[in-house]
Amino acid sequence: MKPARRKFLRLAVGTAIFPSLPRIASALDYPTRAVRIIAGFPPGGFTDTTARLIGNWLSERVGQQFFVENRPGASSNIATESVVRSPPDGYTLLVATDPNAYNASLYDNLNFNFIRDIAPVASIGRVAFVMVVNPSFAAKTVPEFIANAKLQLEAPAHHTGQEAPHRMLLPACRLHYRGNCCACG
Repeated sequence: MKPARRKFLRLAVGTAIFPSLPRIASALDYPTRAVRIIAGFPPGGFTDTTARLIGNWLSERVGQQFFVENRPGASSNIATESVVRSPPDGYTLLVATDPNAYNASLYDNLNFNFIRDIAPVASIGRVAFVMVVNPSFAAKTVPEFIANAKLQLEAPAHHTGQEAPHRMLLPACRLHYRGNCCACG
């Protein structure tokens, strides 16, 4: 390759890279002030506890305050909308949970599009749901539980699996709580 051509290629590559340098440098300074972590459920539950643990870990790690703000209601839609409406500067984070995945199918008039308006940053946990009964209860398997529930005309209490009674063709009523910590405690 001729020396003039090499110089031209170096200049072209340098010119292409140059616009990204200020962004790289400014990312190294983040965060320069406190960061809000928005949780869509009340204090005391799994989402709040996870947000607080992550916030403490991040505060220690980066030397800047990360604090949790609970915005419960509407299956976390209130919290999600507050994050969508905040400036896109990385100083307002959302602890997204499984309701964020299906809220668009349940609510007709959302003021945001979760897929378009929220950018994922990290996966911080996984949750397994388990069905449990008292050891003295007659049912030991899910089919036995369904059969027993149909006989008793009772359905499982409020749980993330609210759709399960309908799928099992069981009568059910919803018991509304202000959060999962109140429903379980």
